[in-house]
Amino acid sequence: MNTATNLPVDRAIAALGKSVELARKRRGLSQADLAARMGVSVSTVRRMEDGHPGMALQHLASALQVFGELEKLQLLLDTAQDSVGLSLMDAELPERIHSKRRNAPKAF
Repeated sequence: MNTATNLPVDRAIAALGKSVELARKRRGLSQADLAARMGVSVSTVRRMEDGHPGMALQHLASALQVFGELEKLQLLLDTAQDSVGLSLMDAELPERIHSKRRNAPKAF
């Protein structure tokens, strides 16, 4: 299967793999230790650290959990800090917002 490569994406995935490798080493874990804690094979850990583009997000989440950093996954695209998304939403805001008419209470 011939697929086009996206160099910025490939570089980002490779950098992420190197970060996983560094986090593992800082914790004194071998690839076999990390694999056992993640419930995957050593080759899966090796491929993740090598920045293989076909790695499942589940494997990254498992590694983050082993490292005690699972909450960092939610920060990858923090919608409250998504400047592009927020700008697009702001561009669609109406110029004016009219007050809603309140119905007078009914007399008994």
